[in-house]
Amino acid sequence: MIKVRIPTPLRPLTRGQGEVEAKGASVAEVIANLDSIHPGLKQRLYDETGELRRFVNIYVNEEDIRFLKGKETALKEGDEVSIVPAIAGGR
Repeated sequence: MIKVRIPTPLRPLTRGQGEVEAKGASVAEVIANLDSIHPGLKQRLYDETGELRRFVNIYVNEEDIRFLKGKETALKEGDEVSIVPAIAGGR
């Protein structure tokens, strides 16, 4: 199982849980597995073309998947995935 950290805005989909477990050999498989358990999650993370939304950052063991293999980044037992929405703001 892979531990997945869920950001506050998505916790209503995980019944308030900040951490959940999912199965999968890649980030994409973990997201698909999460969506089967917590419907609506994938829709919030992916755009209409099937790519991760621009404002969604995903880290595997604290490494940004954009610098790895994106949603095809391989995962192994014990890995930790963090979903982090980008924060905009400033003046």
